[in-house]
Amino acid sequence: MANNETFRTCPRTGLQFHDSAEMLMKANAVVGVVFLLLGGVLALLIGLTKWPDVHLLPADSFYLVLTAHGLDMLVFWIIFFEIAVLYFCSSTLLRCRLATPRMAWLAFALMLIGAVTTNVAIFQGNSSVMMTSYVPMQAHPSFYLGLILFAVGALIGCFVFFGTLVIAKAEKTYQGSVPLVTFGAVTAAIIAVFTIASGAIILIPTFLWSVGYIKTIDPLMYRVIWWAFGHSSQQINVAAHIAVWYAIAAIVFGAKPMSERVSRTAFLLYIFFLQLASAHHILADPGISSEWKVFNTSYAMYLAVLASMIHGLTIPGAIEVAQREKGFTKGLFEWLRKAPWGNPVFSGMFISLIGFGFLGGISGVMMGTEQLNLIIHNTIYVPGHFHATVVIGTTLAFMALTYFLIPVLFRREIMFPGLAKWQPYLFGFGMYVFALVMMGAGTLGVPRRHWDMSFLGAAMPYEFPGSAYLLMSLVGISAVVAVIGGGAYILVTVSSIFLGKKLDAGVISNKPTPVVTPVSAAISGHGSLGIAGFAAPGTFVLAMVFLVAFVLYYFINWKYLSQVWGLS
Repeated sequence: MANNETFRTCPRTGLQFHDSAEMLMKANAVVGVVFLLLGGVLALLIGLTKWPDVHLLPADSFYLVLTAHGLDMLVFWIIFFEIAVLYFCSSTLLRCRLATPRMAWLAFALMLIGAVTTNVAIFQGNSSVMMTSYVPMQAHPSFYLGLILFAVGALIGCFVFFGTLVIAKAEKTYQGSVPLVTFGAVTAAIIAVFTIASGAIILIPTFLWSVGYIKTIDPLMYRVIWWAFGHSSQQINVAAHIAVWYAIAAIVFGAKPMSERVSRTAFLLYIFFLQLASAHHILADPGISSEWKVFNTSYAMYLAVLASMIHGLTIPGAIEVAQREKGFTKGLFEWLRKAPWGNPVFSGMFISLIGFGFLGGISGVMMGTEQLNLIIHNTIYVPGHFHATVVIGTTLAFMALTYFLIPVLFRREIMFPGLAKWQPYLFGFGMYVFALVMMGAGTLGVPRRHWDMSFLGAAMPYEFPGSAYLLMSLVGISAVVAVIGGGAYILVTVSSIFLGKKLDAGVISNKPTPVVTPVSAAISGHGSLGIAGFAAPGTFVLAMVFLVAFVLYYFINWKYLSQVWGLS
């Protein structure tokens, strides 16, 4: 270990930060928030255009903004923040130095250069191909080059994470297996390597096609491989934000997993099966066998769904067990009523968990059924679903973690605490309505990517029912509410980091020291290897409510499907 490397012990949590890792976490998180801000402004423009009575942007500007919004939100904001989470889950939770900080800074530079390059290409006006960039639509070569540079940087960041795990093992900075939160981060990083490799396989030839070195790219081949990148990038998010849920349960409640073996097995199922869900984007494509479609979106994907349901049971279950141990034992739900709902770390996490499960999870399984997929394919239902997963699930979970990191990592007091208290509710419930009404409008057939749902001036116009226009108006209104909630997060975060009262940095030493506080012990420790059984009856009831909602919604969509059988 180099003599100039130091470790800082946070006096509020006992967590220890390697100086290089700490600076890299800050840099990646701050840049991620900058892209969140940019993506949020673009989201407002899209929402106001989709609102029929406002219809703000002309067609060319709409597709430009839609392209930038998708990449800035799904790729740049989230992956920058996830790299910060990877460094936190390795260096900080395992109390060891970060592997090759110089390579980590190279990764950061490549990601930043790539993200800026792609945005410049989009805003120059000749790359409005949307996030999917389907061929034969062609963007400027710098559009693809920026994505490739970003992907290479992210891949290096993942390897730095894996190298840090090797250092921790070699220097014996932890005992036994890695903590569950770190195990979740390992899952996310493994999926990230698969995802980035898939992106390279298709984006490098597409870049060469854009500069004239390759004559053609087969559109079907492009879609199959691109979705191994495009959808799997969301699977990185799922593994990462579930690791964040476990971390927040430990931070706020000292909660330990009901069964660590079961939780780890669920993460393992993600590695083997989660990426297969990308097949639901191409279920309507010709040229791919029905056997392949059914296997990937049914038998294999259900194992990934099982993993999500396990996490959805064990995380609130662990919180319930911890709360009951503190005396909140009256009835089924006193543990939940007496939870710290005024703490944005908890409220953001729990709103994220419920929204991801009920809205994102149920709709995702429905979309993954080959027959049902046909009634909502390429409708606005699809972005309704992935806003429930990416935004309510991942973004809100990352927002909740930020409120913990501001005093711990950035050593600043949170400004506007009243606004911070209400921000998860404003953003979360705004997105709840947004996702629900988009899925409702999609069920009525409103198209996913069309600039104008009224089709004014079309040779063959189509008139949607009045309820579709009402739902799309609610899309615009809820988008404005959610953007205000996102703006509140940006305001609190940026003002706290740069203007908040400085807090005690803690003890600085040239080597890590043992864990000494409840928070660091909870987040870095291990839970039960057994099963807590019915120690969480309230969670069991909530799980049954989820199951009933799942079954009812699933069969309602079969009823919708039966109404189109007469067309065959």
